Amino acid sequence: MTFGGFLLTLALGGCIPNPDRPQRGYEPRDDQRPYEPAGGRPYDAPQDPYEPRRIDEGVSALPAPPPAWQARPVTADAATIASGSYVVRPGDTLRAVGDRTGAGSEAIARANGLPAPFVIRAGQRLEIPGGRYHLVRVGQTGIAIARAYGVDWSRIVTANDLAEPYILRVGMRILVPGTTSGSSVAERAAAFRLDIDDIVTGGEPALAVNDRPAKPSASPRRVLSATQAIAEPSRLTSGFAWPVHGRIVARFGPSGATGEKYNGVKIAVPLGTPILAAADGVVAYAGSGVPNLGGLVIVKHGDSWTTVYGHASQLLVQRGQSVKRGQTIALSGDSGVADRPEVHFEMRKGRLPVDPQRQLPGI
Repeated sequence: MTFGGFLLTLALGGCIPNPDRPQRGYEPRDDQRPYEPAGGRPYDAPQDPYEPRRIDEGVSALPAPPPAWQARPVTADAATIASGSYVVRPGDTLRAVGDRTGAGSEAIARANGLPAPFVIRAGQRLEIPGGRYHLVRVGQTGIAIARAYGVDWSRIVTANDLAEPYILRVGMRILVPGTTSGSSVAERAAAFRLDIDDIVTGGEPALAVNDRPAKPSASPRRVLSATQAIAEPSRLTSGFAWPVHGRIVARFGPSGATGEKYNGVKIAVPLGTPILAAADGVVAYAGSGVPNLGGLVIVKHGDSWTTVYGHASQLLVQRGQSVKRGQTIALSGDSGVADRPEVHFEMRKGRLPVDPQRQLPGI
């Protein structure tokens, strides 16, 4: 989807400006000023950082690499392994047992109640859990694996008891539940619907056994490879603040006649309002891969906290970029299914969405 049709000079709400009255641009509150690093304005900032910029080339103001889950396509070549048992040989490790049987070593450990560091002994009989196991290759992501099989990534997370930070390792064999072996690649891809939880838990590429995630970049111009896993903060180093100030038009929780739960809040703001990072962190995603939310930025902050910013008209950060609380990361818009210029904002603790209004002072 492209959002190049948005002109930031449109009058808000369809109103026609009075030609005899001087027109004023959006004026943020003092606590809404974008972060400015030492030495001047952020990269490529206009002379007036609050003057909205024309959008001619989609939601991203920066050259956007492909999402990590598209960088390394996955072939659905999982091996079907029958349930059975295995007698440990001298010199065997749990990984070696997985290689010999075709089952995942993590699944074998769970089936046999083996605690870390997963020590096994010669002559020990291990139960081998049956199922379909996918061998993880370099650069593959959980999302790409789920798309290849047409299975919700959350089901794979549950089936494999995956936990934070959800980074896969090359050589892992992960159990793929409920596969649809008779469907085509296109049908399997169509069966997969990307959501925020998928990006948070399955968006990072697999690491080689001895590799470490790449350090975040402080500059939006230094684009890290889509096949590199990004190191996220281990600890939250700042408090949280609202990304914009405006009128809340949709609240957290069940809403509408259907009672469907809304995982964040929607804040009505003028078109082109700077969207500020709610806390220090690292950008986990910047793009438009979740159609309902349009231009989207996801930031991880450490201590299992994640924030989400949707409906942007322009994205000003890249995946893997470190950001500071109050730094401008995007400009507001009405992309996705927004019916007015607004910001979708949500906070997550682990995989659980939490109500921002219970975490932050009055907006």
